[in-house]
Amino acid sequence: MNDLAQTIIDSHGGLDLWRRFGKATAHLTQGGALWSLKGHAGQLDEVDLTVGLGEQWASHSPFSADGKVSHFKPNLVTVTDSAGKVVEKLDDPRASFAGHTLETPWTDPQLAYFAGIAMWTYFNMPFVLAAPGVESTEIETWTENGETWRRLRVMFPSNIATHSTVQTLYVDASGLIKRHDYDVEIAGNTPGAHYISEYTEVEGIKFPTRRRIFPRQPDGNSLAEPLVVSIDLSSIRLS
Repeated sequence: MNDLAQTIIDSHGGLDLWRRFGKATAHLTQGGALWSLKGHAGQLDEVDLTVGLGEQWASHSPFSADGKVSHFKPNLVTVTDSAGKVVEKLDDPRASFAGHTLETPWTDPQLAYFAGIAMWTYFNMPFVLAAPGVESTEIETWTENGETWRRLRVMFPSNIATHSTVQTLYVDASGLIKRHDYDVEIAGNTPGAHYISEYTEVEGIKFPTRRRIFPRQPDGNSLAEPLVVSIDLSSIRLS
């Protein structure tokens, strides 16, 4: 594994400790322009998340005002009612986004897929860097707001459902991730700059609790507005 990738993993708690756990739970408070743009304003403003650590799956509850629950896996998304009955199902969900742009509305299962890949990626980063098939290379440093960050270019294999094949991590002197760039392939390859802060430690693992995502320009700089997505996490638990 790349030396910088190893440094990042160690700074967040280490792979051996991480592998003791199979899932994480958390409370999410979310906002930003994306949700209304996709036709789902308010739907995921306050939700509880359960996400697999390693294995790809995630669930959001409540997924709607009437108590539905989303269930994401890379090849299948289901939405169940409050009694656990499947009310919507989407096989091969990634294929359903063909031809989408940033403005294309999402169905409920498509929203569940996006929310699933997003939160699975965020909770498994940086430990997913050690997964089979993931490749990483250190690239030139980046200076922003008076800080100089090391950068890691990451290539994901096709069997990992995430925002984009190529992503970039920006890392401070302590080895913690400060920014995470990707292009949202299922929304017309929309480029994002994802800022990460306010770390907390849970069972020896460090998690950021504040995430803010802004548009990314061709030169790599981010725009100050609009705020595309905001995520605040609390009550993180590992088991």
